[in-house]
Amino acid sequence: MAGGVLGFGIGVVASLMGVAGGELLIPTLVLLFGVDIKLAGSLSLAVSLPTMLVGFARYSQDQSFGVLARNRRFLLVMAAGSILGTFIGGLLLGLIPSVFLLPGLAVILLISAVKVWRHA
Repeated sequence: MAGGVLGFGIGVVASLMGVAGGELLIPTLVLLFGVDIKLAGSLSLAVSLPTMLVGFARYSQDQSFGVLARNRRFLLVMAAGSILGTFIGGLLLGLIPSVFLLPGLAVILLISAVKVWRHA
C-alpha cells in the first residue's frame, strides 16, 4: 500500500517536473523501504521506464517536443554520453561497494538541491 501511494506521488512530481523520477525513487527505496542502493537503482530503472513512456505519450500530443528539434545537436551528444556512461556504470556496479554509493548519491542530491534552489 505504501509503495503504491509513494509511487503515485513520485509519478505526479516526475510528470510535473519532466523527469523520470529516479531522483525521488532511489532515496525512497533506500530510506523508507531499506532496499540496498544497487537494487534500488535497478528497481528505479524498471519503475522509471513506464513513467517515461507515459510522459512521452502525453507530451508528444501537444507539441512540447518542439524544443528537441531546435536543440537536436545537444540532445544527440547528451544521449550518446548517457549511453556510454550507462554502459561503463553497469560495468563498475560490481566493483564499487554500496558503502560508497549511498554517500555519493547524498552528495549529488544535495548539490542538485542547492543548484535548483538558487535557480528558482
